[in-house]
Amino acid sequence: MKVLAAMSGGVDSAVAAARAVEQGHEVVGVHLALSRMPGTLRTGSRGCCTIEDSMDAQRAANLLGIPFYVWDFSERFKLDVVDDFISEYESGRTPNPCMRCNERIKFAALLEKGLALGFDAICTGHYASILTDDEGNLELHRSLAVAKDQSYVLGVLTSEQLKHAMFPIGASASKDDIRAEAGARGLSVAQKPDSYDICFIPEGDTQDWLADRLGSTAGEIVDMDGNVLGQHQGAHGFTVGQRKGLSIGKPAVDGKPRYVLAVDVKSNKVVVGPAKALAVKELVGSKFTWCGKPKANAEEFFDALVQVRAHGEQVACQVSVTDEQMVIKLEEPILGVAPGQTAVIYLGSRVLAQTTIDSTVSAVDDFSTASASISQSVNSAV
Repeated sequence: MKVLAAMSGGVDSAVAAARAVEQGHEVVGVHLALSRMPGTLRTGSRGCCTIEDSMDAQRAANLLGIPFYVWDFSERFKLDVVDDFISEYESGRTPNPCMRCNERIKFAALLEKGLALGFDAICTGHYASILTDDEGNLELHRSLAVAKDQSYVLGVLTSEQLKHAMFPIGASASKDDIRAEAGARGLSVAQKPDSYDICFIPEGDTQDWLADRLGSTAGEIVDMDGNVLGQHQGAHGFTVGQRKGLSIGKPAVDGKPRYVLAVDVKSNKVVVGPAKALAVKELVGSKFTWCGKPKANAEEFFDALVQVRAHGEQVACQVSVTDEQMVIKLEEPILGVAPGQTAVIYLGSRVLAQTTIDSTVSAVDDFSTASASISQSVNSAV
């Protein structure tokens, strides 16, 4: 097979490319340049697509003896990931840029170009596995390396994309094993630190970064009864579940911390309250996709597991999917779920589907009226 190996400059993608070569595939390495201004991307261990990462990827490709190219995807990245990120926050939602990057860059734009050039598959260093069921359908499953499992951020993949995806290290037992293998192969990235956080926010301060692009407009921080507790410089800089950076001078009556419960960008208000008011029992999303073969009779509630953060815990739930929406009823409440986050549905270790959360239902009866008001306020801003 002709395989296009996406090489980020990290240890995982380097070992994945090496394994693809060993399997006898005709492998070509490619690094994605995602910014025409490298200084706007994180450097060192905090990024994944910088100039130094490109150089690390090229050294790995040279050692493997495979052709290597750098492809400029900066414009597509800006439109599909960065601009989307800004737009979502401007609407009072909390997006996951890594989900969008996998969906729209690595397994849409890159795959589209790869197929047009005659490649059969895209190879990446993700920790996830593709298995085949008894009927020959491809399924995406969790990695054996549970601590590094990345099936959540791959939940956006479709059946067609799974046909052209390769995850050579997906079944690996641990990251330590991958580093040891990289060292044995003589790869210089063997001990390179992992990337983390948002690559296109250089200083890691999302609030300041958004303020530079969306401006600052003074607004009120209020409690669930509408009492003004403080001021802020833009509701778009806050997210549900946030505790730090609220700058509320007056402590709560019970002395306990307050958290962001809702963000209303229309009125430029941020609603805060106690931690228990963050608990939700139901998630609803109108934009969803199936990862592989859809569930039969999905309009009837079925048992499943749901995960709402990349490294969050799975929660038992019941799911119903119609043409209009996906409804997820949780068996145990989840705290701090924001509109814009992604809910990924699992059947055991298999990734079944994903949806972008539009609204939630409070799990705390004492706050039902206020929560309904908050939900209405947020939805009106979306």
